Parts: sequence; structure tokens; C-alpha cells
Amino acid sequence: MIKTTISKIAFVTTLVVSSTYSFAQNEQPNILWIITDDHRPDSVQAYNRATTGKSESALGYVSSPNIDKLAAEGVMFTRAYNNSPACGPSRTSMHTGRYPFRNGKYAWEHTHQEADFTRPAVSQSLRDAGYNTAIIGKHHHGISEKLGEPSTIFDFALEYNRDLHRAGLGGLYSTGSHGLTDGVLLRQDATETVFYPDGTKKQYVLSKADRNLSAEEEAIKTSVEDEFDILRAYTRINTGLILGGVNPQPANKTVDALIVEEFENHLANASQSYTTLAGKKVNGPDASKPVFVNLGFHLPHTPVLPPKSYRDKFKDQPYKLPEFSAEEVGSFPTQLQQIYNESKTDGMTEQDKLQAVRDYYAFTAFGDALIGEAVDAFKAYSAKQNREYLIVFTVGDHGWHLGEQGMMAKFGPWKQSLNGAVIVVSSDKKTYPAGKVVDELVEYVDLAPTLLAGANIDIRTAQYDYLDGVDLASIAKDEGFSREYILGEMNLVSGHRAYLRTENFAFSMRTRDRREPATTPYLNDDITWALTAHPLKVDLALYDLRVDPLERQNVAYTVEYLKLAEWFRQKLGRIVLGDGRVEMDWNTVNNYNISNFADGADDKKINIPNDLIPQPGVTNPQRFNL
Repeated sequence: MIKTTISKIAFVTTLVVSSTYSFAQNEQPNILWIITDDHRPDSVQAYNRATTGKSESALGYVSSPNIDKLAAEGVMFTRAYNNSPACGPSRTSMHTGRYPFRNGKYAWEHTHQEADFTRPAVSQSLRDAGYNTAIIGKHHHGISEKLGEPSTIFDFALEYNRDLHRAGLGGLYSTGSHGLTDGVLLRQDATETVFYPDGTKKQYVLSKADRNLSAEEEAIKTSVEDEFDILRAYTRINTGLILGGVNPQPANKTVDALIVEEFENHLANASQSYTTLAGKKVNGPDASKPVFVNLGFHLPHTPVLPPKSYRDKFKDQPYKLPEFSAEEVGSFPTQLQQIYNESKTDGMTEQDKLQAVRDYYAFTAFGDALIGEAVDAFKAYSAKQNREYLIVFTVGDHGWHLGEQGMMAKFGPWKQSLNGAVIVVSSDKKTYPAGKVVDELVEYVDLAPTLLAGANIDIRTAQYDYLDGVDLASIAKDEGFSREYILGEMNLVSGHRAYLRTENFAFSMRTRDRREPATTPYLNDDITWALTAHPLKVDLALYDLRVDPLERQNVAYTVEYLKLAEWFRQKLGRIVLGDGRVEMDWNTVNNYNISNFADGADDKKINIPNDLIPQPGVTNPQRFNL
């Protein structure tokens, strides 16, 4: 039974724009969608040259010849922002083309498609349009067709860790030392397994939920850490995270290398069955049909373990660590302090911070080589089929801090958590001209309409009016669409928090007064709380990017910015709380509520009254006595 006190609505998105491709009407291109994980765009030299004029990042040396080549062949969108800075909700927003507040996934909850407000994932729409669909590598979208079923919305699925690691392949595998219990990060029973090149393995205890490790258990763990120069996150709650080290496997036998090998095997076995590296019998794509492959890399997500051949190239590189001071934490509201405490680098030695930065960029350089190999294989397959192609590379499902805001993590409303890049390459150069750089604001909800339109699906029809994004081709071709802000929300680490960013300001706020996932009967209950509660309870954060581009001073509670912060609170709050917000009890088939008290609030416009905007540089750090 549907539980809803506010009438259901169809999500009206008049923003969906679709360009006309020059592919023949009866021709559908092969589509490759690459997604990396925790991938900073400043690890790409082409991105740095486009945004700063220098090849290196603000921290130092990076290497990306293959991604640079890909960018030179198509269009690079340098200001692409995710709609939730965590793996599960970010990937779900990409696969569904809907904001978290409209698809109902705010964290790592396992969702399904039985609820009648849901719509097809992009893979399902492409499958229905005649595509062979495959997801190879990490996916982490957590979408099932029915309640209680595994994630089976793709025709072919190979999940990198369960299949490859169960087969004794891929380096080091951890079950995770901490997990969420009732919204709180708690220690749990966990193990790690090292797979050696000679086929042997070593498994040991990483953590116990109810006790410290014994002396023997600690000695075994420490011996492995010494063997592979493992740097763990020792200054925060989750001390099991690996921020640096060397991979036990050579470059061609790591998990991500095997994912590419599996991708190549899939294409090489068109119209026939074959056995995966993990021993699973599967079918290759039908050679008479176009293919859609979502290729998901684990890297550079933790454990950050680049292979030795790449690590050696970075081990002596100098880097400038981001500046950070305790005064920044002093300006954080409670929610941001929670994110900081669970992610902080304070207390790490300078040498350990340097190792983390070096190993991270070494890992991204390794990923660059694998992406180049995968792209070459995909182009060769398309040429053999005599079929056009479209390649979409999402540089990171979200970002990663390397000391900015005093953190090594994601989960925050700051640029380093949110900003990625998207590269689109097509054999149709009229739609995606070679070497073009676009600095318009784009969002990850744009990826689904881009993939659908790229398959010659007309997304302007009512069937696709649920899409929150636009076809990136329309932005690349400057067809008149523009947005003046990006937005998103998630419910991890510190509870529900939404963010909105414009050219000049970055704003975020608490949206709900609880951390727990939505449950019946508390779906969209007291939904206007964040708009009416005392400003201190809503944990406002406002950064003036005109004078503070690195987001180091929250001015939301200063005298000069108090009224502007309140304006942003009402603007963002009305969008995410009142313009089609879904709260769904995912333990049920169809219990949900849609809040629509501010229908149309998401107008993509920022019309701030001039008298609310302080002059740049004229700030008084004095806190207002609220």
C-alpha cells in the first residue's frame, strides 16, 4: 500500500535537451562508459592545462598520457559535479539520471524498482533499445529489480571483488574494518587477504568488533604492513583504511588490470560463450547488435596500492601539501566537524602525508595506462563491427581530499569531494569536436541522458520526462541550455546534508534532523524543519569563492553573510525538500512519500538580491551572536 500524504507527481523536467546526432537513424553506436572511483580530476594533465595552464596539479607531478589523448579526441567538461559525494548514491544518480532527492537513495541502502515512482536505469533503457549490456568491474549502484533480489539489472555482470578475489586473484582484499550500524561507523570483524604472484595467499585478522587484536594477530598484520609498506589511516576512527603502499601483484595482475582483461575477453568472444578469469561460464555480446559496456575501475579508491613499477616513478617526486589550520575546523558547523573527525589527517607525519599523495597519483597514473588499453580494445571491436562508437569517461564517481580541509576522504560539500570531469569522445566529430574544452557547469545526472541520446533514443518524449539532467551534446554544441548552480545531497557519516554551488558561492546545510534511513511511517515527516529551525541547528556552511576559492573560511554565521546564508538556506531547502523529494522505505515494496510543496523551485537560476551580497574582500570574521 502506498503511504503518501502528498499527491504523487510525475517528475517534470523541462530541462532535458537532446541533440540530433549525425549517426544514421538506423545505426546505434557501440557505447563504452568508464567510471573510476575517488578519482581527482587534477590527476589528469589535460584537465590541469585547461583549468590552470600547467600540466601538474596544485600539489605536484601527475601523469596521464592516455587520458590526455582521449581528451584530445573529444570534448572535456572541466566543471562536472557529482550529485552525492559517496560511491552508492553518486552511481545511482548517474545510472538513473535523477537527483538523490528524487530517486530516494541517499546512502548505501539497497534500492529496488518495484516502487511505482521508480524508472528504468540507463542500462535497461539501452537493453530495451536493442543493446547488449554489460557491467564489468565495480558497480556499487545497489539497484535490484525486486525487493530482496541481488543487483541483476544488467544482462552480464562481473563484480571485481567477489569473483576475482574468490578465485584467488588480484592482490589484496579487505572485508573492511568498520561498517555502518544505525547510521554510526563502528568497528566490525574483518579480515584481509593477500594474494601473491606465485598463487599462494595469506589471510589475517584486521579487526574484531568486541576486542583488540591479540599479540599474535597484531604481529601477523604488522608483518604484512611492513612487507608492502602499508600506510593506514591511523588518525581517525576507521584505522583499517589503506592510504598508501605497494601492490602485492605486478601491474598486469592487479584487480583493475584483470578487469580490463575481462573486458577484452568479453569483446573477443562475441556471439559465443566463454569462461571468465574467475571460472564463470557467460555469454559474449551478440555481434549483430550494438554493445553498451559500463567499465568500472576500483582505483584509485582505498586500498591505495599502486604496482611497484608505477610507484617507483613517484616515490621521490616533491609535492606541496595543502595548507590547513585549526581555525578552519573552528568555523565548521557540527556536521562538517563530524566529517572531519572521521577523515582527518591531523596527527599524520609529513612523510606519511607525502607517501599518501605520491601513492595516490601513482595509482591514477596506473589507471591511465589501463584506460588507454581498454579504449584501444573498444575502438578495435567497433572497427571490426564497422560500427560507430561513443566513449564517455566519468573521471571519478566523486572526488578525494589529499589534505584539503584537513582530510583524506570524500563525503564533504567542498570542491575536492564534488568536482570531477567528464570526457566524451565520438566517431561523430560534429557532435563532439576533437579537443574542445567546455567549462559550463554540468552534473552527473547529465550522464544518463547523454548515453541515451547517444544511442539515438529521443529523450524529448514523455517517456523520459523523469530525467533531471541534459544531454551533454547540447552543452558541447552550445544549444542554449545553461544552469547557474549544481546541487546534491547524501546521508552518510554525519546525516542528511545538501549542497548548492554557484560561480561565486558554495553553500551546504543539514536537511533532516536524523541520520537513520527513511522508515514507515516517518517518510517526509516534519519536512520543512530545515527551513524553519534555528540557523545553528541547521549547520550552515557558506564559502565566498570570490575571495576564498579553497574554501577555508565558513562565513555563514558572520555578520556580513548571515542574510545571504539564509537566502541560500531557503533556495536549496525548497528544492531538495519540496520539489519532488522522495523518501522511500526500501524494506517495503511501495511505501514512499513525495513532498512537492515547492514545485518548480529547481529553476536552475540564481537571482540573489544585490543588497545581500557583500563586496568581495570586505569581511568581518566576528561571529554573529545568534
